[in-house]
Amino acid sequence: MSATLSIDVCYALPNAQTLITVELPPGATVRQAIDASGVLARHPEIDLAKLKVGVYGKLKPLDAVLADHDRVEIYRPLIVDPKMARQRRVDKSRKEGAVEGRKWLPKDSR
Repeated sequence: MSATLSIDVCYALPNAQTLITVELPPGATVRQAIDASGVLARHPEIDLAKLKVGVYGKLKPLDAVLADHDRVEIYRPLIVDPKMARQRRVDKSRKEGAVEGRKWLPKDSR
């Protein structure tokens, strides 16, 4: 086992992303990685009391212990519920299909 952990901390905006690699001692937490990265100073809009964080897409508390080569992610709130966004795409596709003469059948009538 190495003497330090190499941890990536990332935060993405719609038009840019921040990815910072930090070296931390074994036993370091998500909170310590975020603090060491300086991402909070670069992005003052980040409020860890409101935003969720995770490691490789899995939600984690700020006191979760990290392993070598983990990627800490800070998640922004969703603008649209994913289910609602999908339903809008389906509705749009059905509407465009009707314009082109396609016939959409309910799932149980196929």
